[in-house]
Amino acid sequence: MRESDLNKDKLQSLLENKAERIKRMSLLAKFLYYLRSVLVVLALAAGGLYGVIASIICTLIGKQHLAQWITARCFYRVMKLVLGLDVQVVGEENLVKKPYIMVANHQSTLDIFMLGRIFPPGCTVTAKKSLKYVPFLGWFMALSGTYFLDRSKRQESIETLNKGLEDVKKNKRALWVFPEGTRSYTSDLTMLPFKKGAFHLAQQGKIPIVPVVVSNTSTLVSPKYGVFNRGRMIVRILKPISTENLTKDKIGEFAEKVREQMLDTLQEIGYSPAINDTTLPPQAVEYAARQHDQKKNKIKNEPLHSVSANDDVSVHHEGSSVKKMH
Repeated sequence: MRESDLNKDKLQSLLENKAERIKRMSLLAKFLYYLRSVLVVLALAAGGLYGVIASIICTLIGKQHLAQWITARCFYRVMKLVLGLDVQVVGEENLVKKPYIMVANHQSTLDIFMLGRIFPPGCTVTAKKSLKYVPFLGWFMALSGTYFLDRSKRQESIETLNKGLEDVKKNKRALWVFPEGTRSYTSDLTMLPFKKGAFHLAQQGKIPIVPVVVSNTSTLVSPKYGVFNRGRMIVRILKPISTENLTKDKIGEFAEKVREQMLDTLQEIGYSPAINDTTLPPQAVEYAARQHDQKKNKIKNEPLHSVSANDDVSVHHEGSSVKKMH
């Protein structure tokens, strides 16, 4: 047999082995995605059941307002252990003085995990009314004082929100609202348009708005791309924004300014650092590549900086370097 034929056979064997490894990795990625999805459903059910019990006990001892905080903390710890997730928070000092209304970008099921980390005592949430009828989770939410909104019944929703406002002001508590109204599941660094309910409440009660920005979590979970990785969510809590001088005719403009501020922050913190167990959305890969190019250009302009051949490709998050996800 000629040497060229031997080389050809060797190359063919290498290619076949590589293809087989990729196939095995793909099967493992799918397995991990579905396994973790099932674990989330089970964790939600268990968390909801725990929440029902906690809500009943808290109500009996006159502490119903703490039920959501207690349950959220428990859920956070369980999810952190089971799924290998974590949350890094910057700006918690902005949550000290109540009352206030917190507004955050709404992306995926992982928002519940994030809530468990930063949810302040005495805070409650608004949610779409259909969640009220979800076994365990909906029962817990109903028992713990969640304000359910039916978007098709505007007047009823307004009355519910006014009730929430009265409770927040009277008892110096906090209200959590996702102004996008629904989960976006976006893989881009953007947000859906804001609904104005939270801002009307803030203006009516002269209560500050506290924006909360969460890094894009499509690197951690994305049904569209089959993503379910371990990693870390980055949360930045911005300074409270006063509504003392806000008038009704300026609410729309005010809401848009808050959204723009949150979008700017989202662009800064980027994607959630992830350990690539399954796969990654292409947008996140492109983002990491751009960050790498910017880093190389910066290095070229700094002749005194020595560069190792083993330098990591990184994405900057809150002053720390996060390795590119392989």
